[in-house]
Amino acid sequence: MNRRTLDVRATAAETVPAAQVPETVAEENASRQGKPGRRAWIVRIISFVVVLGAWEILGRQVNPLFMSYPSEIAQAAVTLTQSGELPQALLESLRTLVLGFLAGSVVGIVTGLVVGRYRTAEWATDWLINALYATPLVAVVPLVILWFGLGFEAKLFIVFILTIFPVIINVAAGVRNIDRRHLDVGAAFAASERQIFQKIVLPSALPYIMVGLRLGIGRAIIGMVVAEFFTGITGLGAIITKYGNQFDTAAMLVPVLVLMALGIILTAGVRALERWIAPWKRDDEE
Repeated sequence: MNRRTLDVRATAAETVPAAQVPETVAEENASRQGKPGRRAWIVRIISFVVVLGAWEILGRQVNPLFMSYPSEIAQAAVTLTQSGELPQALLESLRTLVLGFLAGSVVGIVTGLVVGRYRTAEWATDWLINALYATPLVAVVPLVILWFGLGFEAKLFIVFILTIFPVIINVAAGVRNIDRRHLDVGAAFAASERQIFQKIVLPSALPYIMVGLRLGIGRAIIGMVVAEFFTGITGLGAIITKYGNQFDTAAMLVPVLVLMALGIILTAGVRALERWIAPWKRDDEE
């Protein structure tokens, strides 16, 4: 390597903008894997502290009947936890959420694979799936109460019905977007339909399945709260209703923040699962 080549490379390196050069090898590897680096976490923490501080300051200036602030909400959370009311309600809500979400996810994945793979199934069901997905939940709650009553079964069905459609739509879209050449290769090697599903369809649609599950989590949490409002008033929805009627804003906001945290934790869990079972897909959303 001659001196002229070294000078050219040195000049090219100097022209690279500083913002494009990672500070450490670890940050570069994290960026390639779709993981937030150290600077991203610092920005997030600063943003969280700023929002929390502004909420604390401004919340104290508002009538407590209309708004509370973080320190008072924290005191209410401690009181609800020590009395056992919050843990018991959380367990009751989680039971409905987990069972309804798992049932909706399994049925949604299987249905989405079939609808996306076979045109006859798509033609027969696409109008029904889109219509039910667009139907407002409140419109069907009275009907669900007539079918299942006010107990656990009604809440479970509402969570199930809200979870299943985002999963079906995303899984079917993933199957339809499979590269046709991959399917042609499988057919050329005389692969059976079962082998095509296992070796080509399912791995290719896996990123779409995980997106459907992430969307389904948010819908499942909404369904759980709505079900607790309109059917048997239990769980976190019961706490919101109880303290809302008592105009205790701080206690009412405790389960609301718990629901927010629950959504963040479950969504992060699905993302971690996606990185584990589909490491070839970079998660661009983080």
